Order: sequence, then C-alpha cells, then structure tokens
Amino acid sequence: MEKSKRRKKSLAIKVIIPISCILLGVLTLVVGLYVACIRSKKTHVSPDSEMGKSFLKVSYDMLLKATDGFSSDKLLGAGTFGSVFEGIMDGKTVAVKVLNLQQRGASKSFIAECKALRNIRHRNLVGIITACSSTDFQRNDFKALVYEFMPNGSLDRWLNGAGNLNILQRVNVAIDMAHALNYLHHECETPIVHTDLKPSNILLDHDMIAHVGDFGLAKILTQPLHPNQSSTIGVRGTVGYVAPGMTSSQFSLFPK
Repeated sequence: MEKSKRRKKSLAIKVIIPISCILLGVLTLVVGLYVACIRSKKTHVSPDSEMGKSFLKVSYDMLLKATDGFSSDKLLGAGTFGSVFEGIMDGKTVAVKVLNLQQRGASKSFIAECKALRNIRHRNLVGIITACSSTDFQRNDFKALVYEFMPNGSLDRWLNGAGNLNILQRVNVAIDMAHALNYLHHECETPIVHTDLKPSNILLDHDMIAHVGDFGLAKILTQPLHPNQSSTIGVRGTVGYVAPGMTSSQFSLFPK
C-alpha cells in the first residue's frame, strides 16, 4: 500500500512538474511578447519625425546660388504655381521648384505638397530633399521645394517628339505609374489622391524608371468616402487629364 502511494506520488511529480514548466514557459513567452509590443509602440518614431531629422535646412541665399540666381539657362519647366530650376547643392544635381506666390493658390499648393510628401517614400515617386519657407533679400515671402533630379525629363517630352519610347518602355512606364498609385491609394497610412496625373508630372530617371511628381493639388483622405457619398472638392487637376468619369479626355501611352 505504501509502495503504491509512493509510485503514484512519484508519477504525479514526473507529470505535473514538466507540464507546469511548459505552462510557465508559455506564459513567460506571452508576457514577454506583450511587453515587447508595448515598448515597440512607445518607442516607435513616426515617419514625420524621421523626415524632420533628415531634412536639409536651406535658405533663399543657398537656393539662389545653387541655381545661378534662378537663371533662365537653368529653367527646366514652368507650371501654374511656379517654375522648376536645375541646381547644384553639395555637389549633387537637384530640381528646385520656386513657387510664384503672386499666383492665387500657390501658398495652398505649397502646403498641400509638403503635407503629401512629408511621410511617403516609394521608388516611383519623385523624392523630396527639403523645403524652404523664408524671405528673399527684399523681405518678400519665398517658398521652394527641392527634389531629386530626373535627368531624362518628363514623359510629356518623350511623347511629343523629343524622344522615342518603344513599346516595352511604354509598358514599363505604365507599370511604374500603377505601382505609384497603388502605393498612394492603398499602402499609405493615410490614402493620398494625386488628382493631377499627366505626362508633364511623370518624370524619368537615368534608367528610364518613371516617378510621379507635383503633389500641389493632392488630396489627403483623412476619412474615406462612403460609396454613396459625393466629394465636395470639385474637379481637380488639368483639363483633359482628370480622373475617368469626370471628363472623357485622357492622355494615352498607347495612341491609336
């Protein structure tokens, strides 16, 4: 009888102790993962703060010198809200977009572009290097954006005689734009609608990879629209290039 009790006790010890150790290990692992998750959330650095630390601080004087006094020889193009100049900063070629603040809506365009670009990064978006909001030597307001330089210019130039795109290059450009729009619409923390996608806003780098640029009319969707809800922002973008359904005219990479 005594031996039977001892055997049962020994068996219980052999079973209970391993099971208890396993349960304790699992509990410790769960608690450890939970604590690590909380710490990760607390110590996570937001994209905004990371971008803020990486932005280069520039002044009107620096940009003036970088573009040879905003020389016409450095002019890359001009749009509704400003002009883009080629410049050299720290030995690197950049594109400097100078806002025409006399133009109505230019300041709003500058703010919209800063908000849209401050926390997005994608290989098919034109990368922003920094922004400048200052005054010139006459104490007039001055606002500019500094972008990565795209040596092969705009898609518009290639589609209208300055260069020839073969069918494979056209397909690759279309795929690049699709990747960019998918990122903006579905992969950003807050969806962004470009609203002005047109050939002059599609820029090509040294390897002919397409990059979407000019977010001056971008719309940040802080709250997604209900399927039956209408937008009150009206028609945005350049006539002839706005989204399907708002106009019948669009550019085509594959003209008939």
